[in-house]
Amino acid sequence: MTSLAAILRGVERGVFPPPDLGLTVVPAPSHRESCVVAFTGHIVIAADVDPEWVAERIPAGDLSAPTNPPFLAALEEFTGRRVNAIDALLLAPALTARAERAAATAGLTELADHDHPRVERAWRYRDDVRVYADAYGGLVVTGRGLAGRLECAIEVPPDARGHGYGRRLAAAARALIAPDASIWAQVTPGNAASLRTFLAAGYKPVGSEALLVK
Repeated sequence: MTSLAAILRGVERGVFPPPDLGLTVVPAPSHRESCVVAFTGHIVIAADVDPEWVAERIPAGDLSAPTNPPFLAALEEFTGRRVNAIDALLLAPALTARAERAAATAGLTELADHDHPRVERAWRYRDDVRVYADAYGGLVVTGRGLAGRLECAIEVPPDARGHGYGRRLAAAARALIAPDASIWAQVTPGNAASLRTFLAAGYKPVGSEALLVK
């Protein structure tokens, strides 16, 4: 049996589940979360459920049912979790050129104070959280989240928006990881400004995700 971690590491290398209109059920990656991840032509359900239970509720070849309310509500009830969000999944490789890395992280300061609401939320869902601030009050947060993947989040104060600072923070996340690593971002599709920011910083859409948490 494969695992969500193995699937996500494959995606980081450019190897996706086959676009065969199929569905793969794997164990929940940790006690902290379960999820439904949609890729092109394939769905992955990572939860401690029997594949037969899933098959009874999803018609063969139906790629919309797993991320629609009826199935997600059933999965919530079965697992005792709640759907936190349905997000677009974005992925980017680390910046490797020394000049690029230096430019992306210039002016950032790592913070030891983790009282910001965005940071508190990160600690609920991630391990090894690190927080960096820029001169305009912006934050970039990195950490290990779902199935141990490297994830990032950014925060730009309202009075500093519209000047490209968010794009720089998103790029900084790519420079704050090892040169051979990749980093993920989860963005609510309705947050068009954030989506544009990450796309402009070199992140590529690879799927969507419904995360279920305690």
